[in-house]
Amino acid sequence: MSEHPLPTPMGLAAELIERAQAVAVARRLSEVSQAGDVGSALITEAGNIYTGVSLDCACGIGFCAEHSAVAAMVTHGEHRIAAIVAVTEDGRVIPPCGRCRELVSQVHKANTATHIVLGEHETVPLGDLLPRPWKRRT
Repeated sequence: MSEHPLPTPMGLAAELIERAQAVAVARRLSEVSQAGDVGSALITEAGNIYTGVSLDCACGIGFCAEHSAVAAMVTHGEHRIAAIVAVTEDGRVIPPCGRCRELVSQVHKANTATHIVLGEHETVPLGDLLPRPWKRRT
């Protein structure tokens, strides 16, 4: 795995958006939780695509779709993300929240170069959205 910035995956943006929207199907799990309002898809440096959905619980212990996709990736032994997108059920592409930005940056230090897909023809490096990531103080 290299630690240099990856080329912008503009040709992959539409596929990632499509994959994320395919899993963004809201469904009630119980009277206090639901899943799938937002879907996420990411592509790794190795070219593998992982998806995930959001989980919303009344007590606040849910998580974003990006967390779910990252967890699937890590489960399969990968940690370097080339690009990631989040899409609402109605197809709107949304940027990652601050918690998701930190998660991506902490999974691998080179992930600050990860392309955040903001639309079929627009990406931005994570580092532009997270100019001062959390760092352990010694």
